Amino acid sequence: MLKRPRRNRRNAAIRGMIQETHLSTEHLVQPLFLVSKENSREPVKALPNTYRLGIKETLKEVEDSLNLGITNFILFPVVPDQYKDKFATYGYDEDNFYLKIAAEVKRRFPETCLISDVAMDPYSTDGHDGLVRDGKIINDETLPILAKMAVAQAAAGFDLLGPSDMMDGRVGYMREALDAAGYMDTGIMAYTAKYASAFYGPFRHALDSAPRGGDKKTYQMDPANQREALIEAALDIDEGADFIMVKPALNYLDVISLLKNNTETPVASYHVSGECAMLIAAAEKGWLDLDQAVQETLLCLRRAGSDVIITYFTKHYARLMKQGHLPEEHKEPKTHARSKRTSMPAFIKDYKI
Repeated sequence: MLKRPRRNRRNAAIRGMIQETHLSTEHLVQPLFLVSKENSREPVKALPNTYRLGIKETLKEVEDSLNLGITNFILFPVVPDQYKDKFATYGYDEDNFYLKIAAEVKRRFPETCLISDVAMDPYSTDGHDGLVRDGKIINDETLPILAKMAVAQAAAGFDLLGPSDMMDGRVGYMREALDAAGYMDTGIMAYTAKYASAFYGPFRHALDSAPRGGDKKTYQMDPANQREALIEAALDIDEGADFIMVKPALNYLDVISLLKNNTETPVASYHVSGECAMLIAAAEKGWLDLDQAVQETLLCLRRAGSDVIITYFTKHYARLMKQGHLPEEHKEPKTHARSKRTSMPAFIKDYKI
């Protein structure tokens, strides 16, 4: 045989020369769940090794993560029922613990990139991402509420705002509100193709944010649809999105690739709680090696086109890198090495936003 592809797989050095995809902590984002109790570190039962954190534990977690080379965090609030109402007014209240924790993290660790969550469901008595009236999600009347949240989050110091609500027109509405308030440099990471998925269970358990009635199928995307993601992407980009996101990730590799190949905007993917919990559960049964499964999963999300990966395995992967447990061919080339702490995350520096 003149051509034998196996020749280029013969050893790690050869494999490293032709490896197409590289993954480092600079591409990863660590989710954090925040609570109002100052010293809380309460485990999330549905997602092992994940915790609900008060401000002191959040600061410890961020510092520990920075020491592992992690600079990027997406923050979610676990809001007590007494702060919830139909119009999610606590979402932009000046006493909101979520905003206060974010501001303190940014003050203590200015090198971090903080990503927010913009949606009504954590703060709403209805548990939906938009305003509910007569059992329906009202799109246009939700937009001013989201805009108020966006401005409050920008004022708290978030670098990127993450509208996860899937309301039509919300990116443009937020962009106009941010610019009018003087936050022209605050970016938007839009949840562009967010599917009505069965894999959000552990997340909703962590936040206690499940809908009180009905489901989210009238505003989240149908898992049967792929091309519709191009419509959502075109709208978000035209309205000013700096990043577009696919959520979940593993069952939607084709959508990640589709957006990557058809847009110039950086693509993020959210490796969601249910996807991570499946791997943990299988590893606990002894059915797979978790370290290898994590490496393969995250590398494949990069290969599909993810510039940014939000995953609950961010610290797991960072520890593997620090301990030298990753195969050489999975690591970034040494010429691309960066210091552990940087003033600007790589996935922002690489793009003009």
